Amino acid sequence: MDPSPTSAPRPASRTGFDALMPLTFLGWWPGLAAIVLSVAVSFFLYGYAVAYWRNADMDFMVIYNALVLNDGKPQQFFDHTGYLTILIVKVWFQILHGLGLLNSYSLSSMPPASDPHGFDAAMTNVVRAGRLVAWLIATASVLVFAGLIRAVVRDWRLALIATFAFAFSGGLAVHERILRTELVAACLVIFALMILIVTGRRASLVRPLWIALAAALCVLGLENKVQAILLIAALPVLLLPFGSTTSASVPFWRNGRPALALAIVSVVAAAVAVSLAWPLITTGLDRTLLDTAGFRPLLFGRFGVYQAVLLLLIGGCMLAYAAIWRVSAAEALASMAAVVAGALVALLALNLDYNASNVIAVFNPLEKMLKFVDGGTAAAANQSGLSDIFWLLLDGIASVAARYSFVLHSSPRPTVFLTWLIVPGIVYAWMKGERQVAIQASLLLMAAVGIDALGVRRGLKSEYFIFTDPLIILSGALLLASFSDLRFHTWAFPVALVLFALQIVVSQSEPIKYALQRRGPESMCDWNQYYMPLMPLPWCPPARS
Repeated sequence: MDPSPTSAPRPASRTGFDALMPLTFLGWWPGLAAIVLSVAVSFFLYGYAVAYWRNADMDFMVIYNALVLNDGKPQQFFDHTGYLTILIVKVWFQILHGLGLLNSYSLSSMPPASDPHGFDAAMTNVVRAGRLVAWLIATASVLVFAGLIRAVVRDWRLALIATFAFAFSGGLAVHERILRTELVAACLVIFALMILIVTGRRASLVRPLWIALAAALCVLGLENKVQAILLIAALPVLLLPFGSTTSASVPFWRNGRPALALAIVSVVAAAVAVSLAWPLITTGLDRTLLDTAGFRPLLFGRFGVYQAVLLLLIGGCMLAYAAIWRVSAAEALASMAAVVAGALVALLALNLDYNASNVIAVFNPLEKMLKFVDGGTAAAANQSGLSDIFWLLLDGIASVAARYSFVLHSSPRPTVFLTWLIVPGIVYAWMKGERQVAIQASLLLMAAVGIDALGVRRGLKSEYFIFTDPLIILSGALLLASFSDLRFHTWAFPVALVLFALQIVVSQSEPIKYALQRRGPESMCDWNQYYMPLMPLPWCPPARS
């Protein structure tokens, strides 16, 4: 797609002043550099130098497992599962150690708890090295988002504003300074969504390859955080209205035998991927392993039910997309095969440091999630009480609505202010006859609300915002891209300036709060022996025999 800026006629009734110009006066590349630099300043002020035990929850669990893996021992943390994040930190520690920048890179190289000063010094270096990984991943995510959103909206000024909103969203503000698993998982799936939007709008010969890449990104995201399944399940429906007059298959895919031959090659590639991934598939659905791990079937007392439904949903939506936007049968077949091949090739990443616990979690993500929700949700799911589940979901939606109002339930999430404009923007688009963009924005916002409603069962912590903030930002960007004349309205610049300021102030409130806390590290003594059994902490009592 042509990412060049689009221009809109300036209505005579407007001021003739583009509200985005003062906010993007630096231009695309300098503006992007300023955003990245701002993220770095925030990280080093309120993240890097903060006491190493300040955000010990996930920092310690990920770092501990990286140290364990560098000692040749198996991964011990599987709650999320955290697979890719742990592997990345493990390799990062090895690189720094090889360069002579990190002495304690494995569990055996860490000073013992009996040497508190040595332990503090070593752990400070290790945690800071880990936090650098979080910052680097966040920075890379901002840059990738920038490139993809520019391809989606095709207006560099709007893309730069959307990138700023993402870089200073509540979710990224949390994840850029601590090691957690949500950032990698959420961004990979969001990037898959954006790739599919871009490639779906304009046909090409290699479109199935882009679809394979998107499928691979989704599976990689799921391998890092099982909660990504909620976002993945929404993608097939979200993408249905994102076609255009240029979505119809290119002539090659309508050219009889050559197209059919290439589609058959794609099916063969998918079959090869199935054969390669078959050991993982059988392990993921092994009833003995699932029972040993304490998993309980979500539906009808059987494992694999909702997974099959999800596969049918993906296939059905792909066929519906093909029918709506005139994609040929050969390309549709090749694309469906590409989804299978891309997903299963990404699944093979589990063999990099194989552990059956990761495999069964990836294949049964909802069962894994139910082990960590509140008692009411777990009881409703285990009893298959659909009415109970419905009321819990309704209660979650009401809670999300209160949070989005900000007045009824404040939160360190500046994207809620965007929803105040998105909802009337959807109504405006519908009344103006722009039904397609209204449906697109509505589905994105509804997906955000639905995923947040399920996240409420675990308190909808700020760490979970990263799954839905990009959906809200994308919804708003699509609306503004379709009604660029609104940028020239008299009130456009004051509103944009207020949102700009709120984005900075609100997003930084949580990092500043953590940096200024004065509590000690004693709270982690409640869980350190469970999550870090091989690394006693100096301030915690020794484990009982």
